[in-house]
Amino acid sequence: MRQFGKQTLTIRGLWAIFSLVLGACLLVAPAAANTERYILDIYVTNPLSGSAIEGMDPVSYFTEDEPLVGTPKFEYEWQGVSWFFASEANKRVFMASPESYAPQFGGYGLAGVARGYLSKGNPRIYVIHNQRLYLFYSPGNREAFLLEKAAMLNYAVQNWAGLKVRLARR
Repeated sequence: MRQFGKQTLTIRGLWAIFSLVLGACLLVAPAAANTERYILDIYVTNPLSGSAIEGMDPVSYFTEDEPLVGTPKFEYEWQGVSWFFASEANKRVFMASPESYAPQFGGYGLAGVARGYLSKGNPRIYVIHNQRLYLFYSPGNREAFLLEKAAMLNYAVQNWAGLKVRLARR
């Protein structure tokens, strides 16, 4: 009889723990679908500074021969991410139209997105195509894009919606 009582207590205890964990999961699940969290996870950020595209000035990709390193002195927060700029003028240009200057696909490598996975784009390996900034993981990926621009972009656009959902679940 004693053994039966211990088993019953053990089962009830495990059931209580299971119920608590299940309840916590149900409470946390709506937070994962929160739009604000979703936006925060889309852009690749520097783990030390929290800045997008490793602190590079996104406007300078379009205005200079080589992109410039931004500074926290000219910082602007957009989509929950800090963006650094080389000048106040570039910061103002970005503020007027951030979607035009931010890297496509959240700064993830275009070739990886086209293949259905996420790889951090390198801000020093890039292409401006149709007035949009695309980052790549490697020079080889950039060369592959230059050979088949339309196809790679089509695959990337198709895959991006599903990949964004995975980012929101992190």
